Amino acid sequence: MAARRRGLSIGLVLERLQGEFPDLTISKLRFLETEGLVAPERAPSGYRLYTEEDVRRLRYVLTAQRDRFWPLKVIRDALDAMDRGLTPATDTSGERPAVPTAAADPDVPAAATLAAPPSLRLTEAELMGAAALDEAMFQALRGFHLLRPDATGHYDDAALGVARAAAALAAYGVEARHLRPFRTAAEREVGLVQQIVVPALASAGGRASGADPTAEVLHHCLALHAALVRAELRRG
Repeated sequence: MAARRRGLSIGLVLERLQGEFPDLTISKLRFLETEGLVAPERAPSGYRLYTEEDVRRLRYVLTAQRDRFWPLKVIRDALDAMDRGLTPATDTSGERPAVPTAAADPDVPAAATLAAPPSLRLTEAELMGAAALDEAMFQALRGFHLLRPDATGHYDDAALGVARAAAALAAYGVEARHLRPFRTAAEREVGLVQQIVVPALASAGGRASGADPTAEVLHHCLALHAALVRAELRRG
Protein backbone atom coordinates (compact mmCIF):
# COMPACT_ATOMS: atom_id res chain seq x y z
CA MET A 1 0.00 0.00 0.00
CA ALA A 2 2.85 2.39 0.82
CA ALA A 3 4.41 1.71 -2.58
CA ARG A 4 1.17 2.58 -4.34
CA ARG A 5 1.05 5.95 -2.59
CA ARG A 6 4.53 6.69 -3.97
CA GLY A 7 3.80 5.71 -7.56
CA LEU A 8 2.00 3.47 -10.02
CA SER A 9 2.96 -0.14 -10.60
CA ILE A 10 3.70 -1.30 -14.12
CA GLY A 11 0.38 -3.14 -14.13
CA LEU A 12 -1.56 0.02 -13.28
CA VAL A 13 0.31 1.94 -15.97
CA LEU A 14 -0.64 -0.74 -18.47
CA GLU A 15 -4.30 -0.43 -17.45
CA ARG A 16 -4.13 3.36 -17.83
CA LEU A 17 -2.71 3.24 -21.35
CA GLN A 18 -4.20 0.14 -22.92
CA GLY A 19 -7.44 1.92 -23.75
CA GLU A 20 -5.51 4.22 -26.10
CA PHE A 21 -2.92 1.66 -27.14
CA PRO A 22 -4.57 -1.80 -27.21
CA ASP A 23 -1.38 -3.55 -28.37
CA LEU A 24 0.64 -2.30 -25.41
CA THR A 25 2.14 -5.00 -23.18
CA ILE A 26 4.23 -5.11 -20.05
CA SER A 27 7.12 -6.34 -22.20
CA LYS A 28 6.81 -3.18 -24.34
CA LEU A 29 6.89 -0.97 -21.25
CA ARG A 30 10.02 -2.73 -20.03
CA PHE A 31 11.57 -2.36 -23.49
CA LEU A 32 10.95 1.41 -23.52
CA GLU A 33 12.62 1.60 -20.12
CA THR A 34 15.61 -0.40 -21.40
CA GLU A 35 15.88 2.06 -24.30
CA GLY A 36 16.06 4.96 -21.85
CA LEU A 37 12.79 6.59 -22.90
CA VAL A 38 11.34 6.39 -19.42
CA ALA A 39 13.03 5.84 -16.07
CA PRO A 40 10.63 4.78 -13.31
CA GLU A 41 11.90 4.63 -9.76
CA ARG A 42 12.32 1.34 -7.98
CA ALA A 43 10.78 0.39 -4.68
CA PRO A 44 13.04 -1.32 -2.11
CA SER A 45 11.41 -4.56 -3.23
CA GLY A 46 12.56 -3.90 -6.81
CA TYR A 47 9.13 -3.11 -8.25
CA ARG A 48 8.90 -0.26 -10.75
CA LEU A 49 7.09 2.87 -9.56
CA TYR A 50 5.83 5.24 -12.26
CA THR A 51 4.90 8.87 -11.69
CA GLU A 52 2.20 10.79 -13.55
CA GLU A 53 4.99 12.44 -15.53
CA ASP A 54 6.26 8.98 -16.53
CA VAL A 55 2.76 8.15 -17.80
CA ARG A 56 2.61 11.38 -19.84
CA ARG A 57 6.03 10.60 -21.25
CA LEU A 58 4.97 7.08 -22.23
CA ARG A 59 1.84 8.44 -23.88
CA TYR A 60 3.99 10.83 -25.94
CA VAL A 61 6.32 7.99 -27.00
CA LEU A 62 3.51 5.64 -27.93
CA THR A 63 1.64 8.35 -29.85
CA ALA A 64 4.77 9.27 -31.79
CA GLN A 65 5.28 5.63 -32.76
CA ARG A 66 1.66 4.99 -33.72
CA ASP A 67 0.69 8.27 -35.43
CA ARG A 68 4.01 9.60 -36.74
CA PHE A 69 5.92 6.33 -37.22
CA TRP A 70 8.94 7.89 -35.54
CA PRO A 71 11.94 5.65 -34.86
CA LEU A 72 13.23 5.50 -31.30
CA LYS A 73 16.20 7.78 -32.06
CA VAL A 74 13.90 10.58 -33.22
CA ILE A 75 11.66 10.09 -30.20
CA ARG A 76 14.67 10.10 -27.90
CA ASP A 77 15.86 13.40 -29.43
CA ALA A 78 12.38 14.87 -29.06
CA LEU A 79 12.24 13.85 -25.41
CA ASP A 80 15.65 15.36 -24.81
CA ALA A 81 14.43 18.61 -26.35
CA MET A 82 11.37 18.56 -24.11
CA ASP A 83 13.49 17.86 -21.04
CA ARG A 84 15.55 20.95 -21.89
CA GLY A 85 12.47 23.16 -22.22
CA LEU A 86 12.37 23.19 -26.02
CA THR A 87 9.46 22.43 -28.32
CA PRO A 88 10.32 19.32 -30.37
CA ALA A 89 9.76 19.19 -34.11
CA THR A 90 6.47 17.69 -35.20
CA ASP A 91 7.90 15.63 -38.05
CA THR A 92 11.11 13.87 -39.08
CA SER A 93 12.23 16.51 -41.58
CA GLY A 94 15.32 17.35 -39.56
CA GLU A 95 13.86 20.60 -38.28
CA ARG A 96 15.58 21.77 -35.11
CA PRO A 97 13.67 21.85 -31.82
CA ALA A 98 12.23 25.32 -31.29
CA VAL A 99 12.96 27.58 -28.35
CA PRO A 100 9.52 28.55 -27.01
CA THR A 101 8.49 32.19 -27.24
CA ALA A 102 9.22 33.79 -23.90
CA ALA A 103 6.25 35.20 -22.06
CA ALA A 104 6.53 38.78 -20.92
CA ASP A 105 8.13 38.99 -17.48
CA PRO A 106 5.35 40.27 -15.20
CA ASP A 107 7.98 41.80 -12.92
CA VAL A 108 9.30 44.12 -15.65
CA PRO A 109 7.17 47.26 -16.12
CA ALA A 110 5.90 47.83 -19.63
CA ALA A 111 7.18 50.87 -21.52
CA ALA A 112 3.75 52.51 -21.22
CA THR A 113 3.88 52.10 -17.44
CA LEU A 114 7.35 53.62 -17.24
CA ALA A 115 6.29 56.58 -19.37
CA ALA A 116 3.01 57.18 -17.53
CA PRO A 117 2.73 60.47 -15.60
CA PRO A 118 2.57 60.30 -11.79
CA SER A 119 -0.72 58.99 -10.48
CA LEU A 120 -0.25 60.04 -6.84
CA ARG A 121 0.78 63.11 -4.86
CA LEU A 122 1.34 62.05 -1.26
CA THR A 123 2.35 64.02 1.79
CA GLU A 124 5.14 62.73 4.01
CA ALA A 125 2.62 61.37 6.51
CA GLU A 126 0.61 59.66 3.79
CA LEU A 127 3.75 58.10 2.28
CA MET A 128 4.98 56.80 5.64
CA GLY A 129 1.57 55.40 6.48
CA ALA A 130 1.10 53.68 3.12
CA ALA A 131 4.58 52.16 3.21
CA ALA A 132 4.63 51.38 6.95
CA LEU A 133 7.81 53.44 7.36
CA ASP A 134 8.83 54.87 10.72
CA GLU A 135 10.19 58.39 10.97
CA ALA A 136 13.82 57.26 11.31
CA MET A 137 13.72 55.10 8.19
CA PHE A 138 11.92 57.80 6.26
CA GLN A 139 14.54 60.40 7.16
CA ALA A 140 17.35 57.98 6.33
CA LEU A 141 15.86 57.35 2.89
CA ARG A 142 15.58 61.10 2.41
CA GLY A 143 19.15 61.58 3.53
CA PHE A 144 20.49 59.11 0.99
CA HIS A 145 18.28 60.66 -1.75
CA LEU A 146 16.32 57.47 -2.20
CA LEU A 147 13.14 59.45 -1.57
CA ARG A 148 12.89 62.86 -3.20
CA PRO A 149 9.78 65.06 -3.14
CA ASP A 150 8.64 67.03 -6.15
CA ALA A 151 8.65 70.82 -6.33
CA THR A 152 5.48 70.99 -4.22
CA GLY A 153 6.86 68.70 -1.51
CA HIS A 154 4.75 65.68 -2.50
CA TYR A 155 5.74 62.11 -3.32
CA ASP A 156 4.50 60.19 -6.36
CA ASP A 157 3.70 56.54 -7.01
CA ALA A 158 7.34 55.76 -7.86
CA ALA A 159 8.41 57.10 -4.47
CA LEU A 160 5.75 54.94 -2.85
CA GLY A 161 7.24 51.90 -4.61
CA VAL A 162 10.69 52.80 -3.28
CA ALA A 163 9.34 53.32 0.24
CA ARG A 164 7.46 50.03 0.30
CA ALA A 165 10.43 48.07 -1.02
CA ALA A 166 12.73 49.72 1.52
CA ALA A 167 10.31 48.91 4.33
CA ALA A 168 10.12 45.27 3.23
CA LEU A 169 13.91 45.02 3.10
CA ALA A 170 14.24 46.68 6.51
CA ALA A 171 12.51 43.64 7.98
CA TYR A 172 15.61 41.67 6.92
CA GLY A 173 18.02 44.14 8.48
CA VAL A 174 18.70 46.15 5.31
CA GLU A 175 19.30 49.79 6.18
CA ALA A 176 18.84 52.84 3.98
CA ARG A 177 22.60 53.21 3.56
CA HIS A 178 22.75 49.73 2.04
CA LEU A 179 20.36 50.86 -0.69
CA ARG A 180 22.58 53.59 -2.12
CA PRO A 181 24.01 51.28 -4.82
CA PHE A 182 20.49 50.78 -6.15
CA ARG A 183 20.01 54.53 -6.52
CA THR A 184 23.40 54.90 -8.16
CA ALA A 185 22.69 52.02 -10.55
CA ALA A 186 19.33 53.55 -11.49
CA GLU A 187 20.94 56.92 -12.19
CA ARG A 188 23.61 55.31 -14.35
CA GLU A 189 21.03 53.23 -16.20
CA VAL A 190 18.90 56.25 -17.03
CA GLY A 191 22.01 58.19 -17.98
CA LEU A 192 23.10 55.46 -20.37
CA VAL A 193 19.67 55.38 -22.00
CA GLN A 194 19.69 59.13 -22.42
CA GLN A 195 23.08 58.89 -24.13
CA ILE A 196 21.52 56.43 -26.57
CA VAL A 197 18.21 58.19 -27.13
CA VAL A 198 19.09 61.88 -27.27
CA PRO A 199 21.39 61.62 -30.35
CA ALA A 200 18.87 59.35 -32.04
CA LEU A 201 16.10 61.91 -31.56
CA ALA A 202 18.33 64.76 -32.64
CA SER A 203 19.41 63.12 -35.88
CA ALA A 204 17.05 63.68 -38.79
CA GLY A 205 14.35 64.92 -36.46
CA GLY A 206 14.19 61.69 -34.49
CA ARG A 207 12.29 58.57 -35.41
CA ALA A 208 9.72 58.71 -38.17
CA SER A 209 6.92 58.19 -35.67
CA GLY A 210 8.15 61.08 -33.54
CA ALA A 211 7.80 58.89 -30.44
CA ASP A 212 10.36 59.13 -27.67
CA PRO A 213 11.88 55.63 -27.28
CA THR A 214 13.28 56.30 -23.79
CA ALA A 215 10.67 54.23 -21.96
CA GLU A 216 10.97 51.38 -24.46
CA VAL A 217 14.76 51.28 -24.09
CA LEU A 218 14.48 51.40 -20.30
CA HIS A 219 11.99 48.52 -20.43
CA HIS A 220 14.60 46.39 -22.19
CA CYS A 221 17.26 47.51 -19.68
CA LEU A 222 15.06 46.41 -16.80
CA ALA A 223 14.39 43.09 -18.54
CA LEU A 224 18.15 42.62 -18.88
CA HIS A 225 18.67 43.47 -15.22
CA ALA A 226 15.99 41.00 -14.09
CA ALA A 227 17.44 38.26 -16.31
CA LEU A 228 20.97 38.86 -14.98
CA VAL A 229 19.77 38.75 -11.35
CA ARG A 230 17.86 35.52 -12.06
CA ALA A 231 20.91 33.98 -13.74
CA GLU A 232 23.21 34.98 -10.88
CA LEU A 233 20.80 33.58 -8.29
CA ARG A 234 20.68 30.25 -10.13
CA ARG A 235 24.45 30.18 -10.44
CA GLY A 236 24.79 30.62 -6.69
